[in-house]
Amino acid sequence: MERKFIGAGLCAGLIAGIISFIFARIFIEPQVAKAIGYEEGRGAAEEALEAASGHGHHGEGAEVFTRSVQENIGAGVGTVVFALSMGVFFAVAFTVLWAYVGRRWPATDPRAVTAVVGLLGFIAAFGVPFFVYPANPPAVGNDDTIGERSGAFLTITLVSVIAMVIAVVVALQLRDRLGGLASTTVAGIGYLVVIAIAKALLPEFHEVPEPLKNDQGAIVFPGFPGGVIGDFRVYAITNQVVLWTVLTLVFAAAISAIGRRTTDAAGELVASAR
Repeated sequence: MERKFIGAGLCAGLIAGIISFIFARIFIEPQVAKAIGYEEGRGAAEEALEAASGHGHHGEGAEVFTRSVQENIGAGVGTVVFALSMGVFFAVAFTVLWAYVGRRWPATDPRAVTAVVGLLGFIAAFGVPFFVYPANPPAVGNDDTIGERSGAFLTITLVSVIAMVIAVVVALQLRDRLGGLASTTVAGIGYLVVIAIAKALLPEFHEVPEPLKNDQGAIVFPGFPGGVIGDFRVYAITNQVVLWTVLTLVFAAAISAIGRRTTDAAGELVASAR
């Protein structure tokens, strides 16, 4: 049965990844193109300032992959691989949770458990990390701090996921003693406290490019457009909502199909025994 759940997760992840990539290609990619255009324009302005001040310019190396390859093949493969990984994570989480819930409360609908896994997975794996470190388009962020930023984002993601798992365990253990609402509230508050502590301990990054000025203080190139950052983040959130929604719905449908086939097989076995 566990293999069937993993297969359902991979199938759901594949479908969700394809749909997510299509959404990103239509809505997010134009914002990325605007960010790259800004970066190129700012680079030209910086070169002009360096030339005017008599400093030499060290040109950047050519891109290994063309922009077309990056936005199509690269983004497509990356999105699908990420969605497949989330599909496996989803299936494992469902299997563990259903093994406990299905045994303790047999009348529970597995689709309800699927919905809970989808919601909590979205919050833990994307929502909280995004709240702490919102996504930014290219050209936003200092190249010198990319390692530190990546490490901080990975840290808050791991803390969020682990804290969510512990919160679910605590809520289930306290359910009989406190009731469903109270146990969920206690576990939720504990989760938020852990996230607040982690956020306070992790570094903050404010690296949106400011207007470029010459030696006289005059602005020669504007700062990064706030509208592009806003649109990019809105579409990034929407894209993840689409991915997790499709992942949850397809997985729920697959679980229902598995359940029907299992029931039919059991019925045929009983009938043949008679």
